[in-house]
Amino acid sequence: MSIVVILLVVILVLLLAGSLIGLAFSLLWLALTGLVIGALGRLVLPGRQSISLLATALIGIAASLLGGILADLFDVGWLLQFLVAVALAALGITLFASSQQRRRLA
Repeated sequence: MSIVVILLVVILVLLLAGSLIGLAFSLLWLALTGLVIGALGRLVLPGRQSISLLATALIGIAASLLGGILADLFDVGWLLQFLVAVALAALGITLFASSQQRRRLA
């Protein structure tokens, strides 16, 4: 009986460790794609945006998540999901840059 309990505990620990490793890789992939989406969002905007790389990455991550949710909701393909994420990142960067500029003027 105790061997079965020990085996179940070992299996649970291994499953939990596998889930945590999968979560870590998912978060790393999300950060990298968010950086790319944010950079592409800045690239499509005219002029210079005076925001940090961290803000660009965070806005890109948020845009990537929102683009993925909208794509799943409307059941569209990956290309449209990508284009919506870039458009959302450009919108987010524009809003963030304008709010930063208003803070500096006030």
